[in-house]
Amino acid sequence: MKYIIDKEKRPVYLQIYKQIRDDIISEIYPFNTKLPSKRGLAEETGVSTITIEHAYALLCDEGYVEARERSGYVVIFRKSDGFASSIEHHTEHITRYNENTNTQFPISVISKTMRRVLSERGELLLEKSHNCGCYELRQAICHYLARNRGIQVDVEQIVIGSGSEYLYGLIVELLGRNRIYAIESPSYKKIEQVYKAAEIAYDSLPLKSSGIDSKALSETKADILHTTPYRSYPSGVTATASKRHEYIRWSEQNNRYIIEDDFESEFAVSTKPTETLFALSEKDNVIYLNTFSKTISPSLRIGYMVLPKHLVEVFHNKLGFYSCTVPTFMQYVLTELINNGDFERHINRVRRNKRKELASEK
Repeated sequence: MKYIIDKEKRPVYLQIYKQIRDDIISEIYPFNTKLPSKRGLAEETGVSTITIEHAYALLCDEGYVEARERSGYVVIFRKSDGFASSIEHHTEHITRYNENTNTQFPISVISKTMRRVLSERGELLLEKSHNCGCYELRQAICHYLARNRGIQVDVEQIVIGSGSEYLYGLIVELLGRNRIYAIESPSYKKIEQVYKAAEIAYDSLPLKSSGIDSKALSETKADILHTTPYRSYPSGVTATASKRHEYIRWSEQNNRYIIEDDFESEFAVSTKPTETLFALSEKDNVIYLNTFSKTISPSLRIGYMVLPKHLVEVFHNKLGFYSCTVPTFMQYVLTELINNGDFERHINRVRRNKRKELASEK
């Protein structure tokens, strides 16, 4: 298998990871087959075995392969998983979410940034922001998503709002109240509360250890799936690679949509956060959601959503009159935290601490 490596571009191990991942998805490496040895692939591509190890580690983290003693790396991804299968219909014990790591953002950094914004922005802080949020913040989020989540979007696709619950409500108005929504069971309590308050029909789909139960997903009458594939709360379930592709295949039928809630994915301990449904989908039908409640502070009340391109104009025509619910001052503070690197330095610090905690438990 010949892989093309451009050593002038982004980290080489990510290039190798992506090419092997694509080969697994296209079944060049079918289920239960072995990947090339690390040494053999290193010699073929002209890189170190450590680089290959990093690429294989990512494939393990995302559920495409697993390392087996004396067998090397074996493919566990199956494109055919889901829908017809009833294998998952047995009782599973799901570990409840448990979080002990201190993720608190340094207050000294926030206060220093606030003073700088007050000094440098001056009277701009008294001006009303664009209804979708300040251009500067949306641009900063665009660059951040491209660097860290593999999401390439335009500023016009991003909408800023005061937390997830507010954005959930906007999505209901955007996609319509006459549709059936599907949520995970168990799921974050406020998701169900928002849908109840909006008086719309929704279906609760049971979670298994790999993600939403395949039979329940195939039988639901819903045409909008609200999921938290990274780590669902309160179960702590992370959707496997096979399951994430199953969600994508489900959404490709009958004008369906996925609402991807990517809460807390920044704190994934792997060297590369789990791939998003938004980046995986080729149908422009995933609405991506995230907030800064966990990464900075719940009191900040800033969230954002990324709209599919074809819904941008629809959003502005239907809901463009809504004013942004986040104060201009806080939008500029967050812009500064992202642009000057403080935000990502904090995330990396937390992730390093998580890795140390995991290592000490072994």
